[in-house]
Amino acid sequence: MRATHRVALQQAAPDLIGRNFTSEEPDRLWVADITYVRSREGFVYLAFILDSCSRKVVGWSMATHLRTELVVDALQMAIARRKPAPGLVHHSDRGVQYTSLSFGKKLEDEGLVPSMGRVGSAYDNALAESFVATLKTELLYRSSWPTRQVVRTAIFEYIEGFYNTRRRHSALGHLSPAEYEEVRLGEEDAA
Repeated sequence: MRATHRVALQQAAPDLIGRNFTSEEPDRLWVADITYVRSREGFVYLAFILDSCSRKVVGWSMATHLRTELVVDALQMAIARRKPAPGLVHHSDRGVQYTSLSFGKKLEDEGLVPSMGRVGSAYDNALAESFVATLKTELLYRSSWPTRQVVRTAIFEYIEGFYNTRRRHSALGHLSPAEYEEVRLGEEDAA
């Protein structure tokens, strides 16, 4: 069976957000997706999770395959970093990785609620698609990539050394995701 075919028993979750990607607090709504980059050695696949409140990449994973563990690893990183309360909504497309039994079980075990957009509708996961466009424009399309390791290192440096910590977002009052969370959490602690 090819990885792009959904197993009949795998069910998609309902769309709980209806294209409303706003969240007033961190760790209430995460959006997730997968993208890829070609190196001369072959593809590298990136699974990532963004917090909708701060636009911060809270979890990510890279691999040379599209098996479910790619998205499970990104989820595990996000959970370990953020320790979300039960009830957080995890929104994605209906890719086979996200509809897999093992991914659904991981969400259930952590008390997270799955949500999925419609098939073939990029707007239903627009926040994640926006991050992919930014990553490709600001990093991936600017170079050719000789090896997978060079790609991995560049993506790591982009996410952890630039995007989360220094890249300004107009939607965040021209703060970086890390600065926005620091300001936002500081306000909540003062209240």
